[in-house]
Amino acid sequence: MPDEQHLFVRTDADIVSARQAGRALATQLGFSDSDAVLIATAISEIARNMVEYAKGGEIVLTPERVNGRQGLSILARDEGPGIADVELALKDGYTTGSGLGLGLPGTRRIMDEFQVDSVVGRGTTVLMKKWVS
Repeated sequence: MPDEQHLFVRTDADIVSARQAGRALATQLGFSDSDAVLIATAISEIARNMVEYAKGGEIVLTPERVNGRQGLSILARDEGPGIADVELALKDGYTTGSGLGLGLPGTRRIMDEFQVDSVVGRGTTVLMKKWVS
């Protein structure tokens, strides 16, 4: 099984690199092409939020195997301003920036597991997982 990968995200180029690394690892782990694209999209959305709101952070990609199921865990953490109301931030259309407010809720929909922990003034951690179907 491939090792976990630590990716630092601070620029648009880093977002592209993280997206490509996630898609490549998903393919290597046996995900379908469509699921690999969904994983890449989720990474891209979370990484873009990290760059826009927190001036960067780290993404850790970890292959998982639980009860014979193959999966991919994606941990994204930053030391940005945090999210004051996570529940509100997970609603379609809510944004504090210039986007459409679809990033977090859309990402939650396309992943099998999704959790956000955030502390105002300390940062945000997003843990998401996708399992091979």
